[in-house]
Amino acid sequence: MGRTTLKDVAERVGVSAKTVSNVVNGTGWVTDDLRGRVKAAIDELGYRPNVAARNLRNGRSGMIAVALPDLSQPYFAELASDLVRAAQERSITVLINQTDGREDAERRIAEGIDIPVMDGLILSPLALTAADFELRTDTTPLILLGEHVGETEMPHVAVDNTAAARAAVEHLIGLGRRRIAAIGAQQSGPNETSVLRLSGYRQALESAGIPFDPALVATVDTYYRGDGAQAAEALLDGGTPFDAVFAFNDLLALGALHVLGARGVSVPGQVAVIGFDNIEEAGYSTPALSSVAPDTLALARTAIDLLTADPPARGIHSIPFVIAARASTTGEDT
Repeated sequence: MGRTTLKDVAERVGVSAKTVSNVVNGTGWVTDDLRGRVKAAIDELGYRPNVAARNLRNGRSGMIAVALPDLSQPYFAELASDLVRAAQERSITVLINQTDGREDAERRIAEGIDIPVMDGLILSPLALTAADFELRTDTTPLILLGEHVGETEMPHVAVDNTAAARAAVEHLIGLGRRRIAAIGAQQSGPNETSVLRLSGYRQALESAGIPFDPALVATVDTYYRGDGAQAAEALLDGGTPFDAVFAFNDLLALGALHVLGARGVSVPGQVAVIGFDNIEEAGYSTPALSSVAPDTLALARTAIDLLTADPPARGIHSIPFVIAARASTTGEDT
């Protein structure tokens, strides 16, 4: 069965397509009784007006929706700020949603359910897969962020996690570190970030001729400070010596820094530490945390540019990154 059209609704009610359009767009004059009948037919037939793409093409857009997993995580909060800034450059207003990484919440956003009609959607999914997006029926332009999507031709903006992780470990190797621990491996759940960053870690070791030691890979459930602290405790108590830590995000690294300091381990004298994301807090820890620094403003602008293109360029769009070297690896802030 094909997608319900405005004409289908008009035929059900026995009115013109123009009348239905007036009800949908809040234009023209329609009696309350007729408006109610049209809305009842819209609900009955499951009609979803495709005004979003038309508004974008005609330059009449007003709002887009951005859905991120967890705004309590500094990376996502800072990314939301960059997305708002990039949208404001185009005179676009942003509605921010939090999905908590739940499949039902992500699916409802992707299908435009329970949100006002938007000119476009930007979603950073944790639970939905490429197959889910291929089955999507809503035609509102959608841009995906992050690395959890898998193989899809949909417009998708992300940092090259494998290359960035490899660069972080190569930074440590370049400083003479050879026993490099990794904090952030995940054995279940939406673990695409873990898989890609662990791959980059292993590539850097192999390229330098350093044997991979599973005892130096600490698993975590989530990517918060407490998880990083517990992982550092496990590494220290495990008895396998290490002289550096690559944490798969900055919160894990900050948790590890706390434990190393509490246990009297000198950073970076005995153990150098680098994180990933370059959140603002990284520059104010003690010592200041080195980190992989993705260009999140470039990510935001790329996502907005894609959203306002007609049609958006499909496939992956990679953003640049640098290593923000600070005292936790170099011994001094740069």
